[in-house]
Amino acid sequence: MRRHLFSFVVLAFVISTFTVVHAQTPDAAIKHFKTGLKKAQQGDLEGAIEEYSRAINLSSRLQTRNQPARNSANSFTGADPFEVSHDDIRIIDPFTANAYNNRGLVRYQKGDYPGAISDFNEAIRIRPALEAAYLNRAAALVATGENQAAVKDLDRAIALKKDFFQAYSNRGSLHHELGNDDQALADLNRAIALKDNVADTFYHRGYAYLVLNQWDASIKDFSRAIELAPTMAWAYHGRGTVLMKKGLMQQAIDDFNRAVELNPEIVWAYVNRGLAKVFLGKEEEAQADFAKCLELRPELKDELAEKTELARHLRRMGKQ
Repeated sequence: MRRHLFSFVVLAFVISTFTVVHAQTPDAAIKHFKTGLKKAQQGDLEGAIEEYSRAINLSSRLQTRNQPARNSANSFTGADPFEVSHDDIRIIDPFTANAYNNRGLVRYQKGDYPGAISDFNEAIRIRPALEAAYLNRAAALVATGENQAAVKDLDRAIALKKDFFQAYSNRGSLHHELGNDDQALADLNRAIALKDNVADTFYHRGYAYLVLNQWDASIKDFSRAIELAPTMAWAYHGRGTVLMKKGLMQQAIDDFNRAVELNPEIVWAYVNRGLAKVFLGKEEEAQADFAKCLELRPELKDELAEKTELARHLRRMGKQ
């Protein structure tokens, strides 16, 4: 059991990153966009949504349906490639896609995954080559259980940007979740080749190596993740799990201790620490861990009983 750690891309206002058609982005829209960035960074999610919404409204234009539109090459055509019709309102500024992308991320943070997906859809409709929107929509799709659709979005993001390390990292994690660990390793290796100082990527690859029983490589990656992010509780949990598999129970317990110290809600750290203690014959200490586990997840009672009996069996076998 592990936690998904997905990378995202928040778009700042950089005028050179896209072509503005028809008219330059209004100063007021830029101001609301920047305020939205600041409020999101401060944790004011509702305020950020309001600011991004204002930016979206201001960077839209009223335009008659019969008025000819320009394409991105500034030549007149019969249709605008950035059109999104709402009665007589047409989006004519590609900047709006950035605001939709960022508002989608804030909605994702709030747990409003359908709302986030809707915003990412709008961003992609306005700017079909906006790789960040595909990356971000993939995370929202995973949150709603649409893993295969998420893989397709990450494929598209990578097709648009060959050195998109966040997309390789996320797709590698997702392939691991889907049981495609060889593909997961290929993606995670590519992500690390592009950027070798991101803890999340080493964390993901550590789990891929764990499943493939490449335990030394797994420990090395979890240790690197901890080196880069010393408070990453789940990396300690991952390394502790591998140490258990190698029979290094006390070292595993030390890592589980650190994991629950950093994040007391990691249920499986209590489970595994308790099992390691059972294996070492520390039954009384183990029961305290199991009690904490069941306090957090009562539905694990039967599974925990099975795992505990297996640990006792392995301990008895080890003494023979």
